[in-house]
Amino acid sequence: MSEEEYEMMDELYFVQPFTYLKEVLNWDDEELLTTLQGLYNKGLIKCLSEPDEEIFRDAEILENGKSYYYLATKKGLMEHNTL
Repeated sequence: MSEEEYEMMDELYFVQPFTYLKEVLNWDDEELLTTLQGLYNKGLIKCLSEPDEEIFRDAEILENGKSYYYLATKKGLMEHNTL
C-alpha cells in the first residue's frame, strides 16, 4: 500500500463522499480519483451511489467518482491496520 493509499484509508473507516476526501486530503481531483481507483481494484474500498447504496457492478471511478461515496472494506481495514 502506497503512502497516498494509506493516508486515504485513514479517512474511509466511515462512509465519506468525494467532496469530503477532497477537502480533508487537499489533493487534486486526478490524484484522488486515481488513488481511489487503485484501492477499489485491490478490493480495499467499496463505492456507493448513495450513503447506503453500494455499487455492485464495476464502479467507473475515473469517470463518475466525484459523485460516489467511499468506504473501506473488511479486507482494506485489515490491511491498513497491519502496516
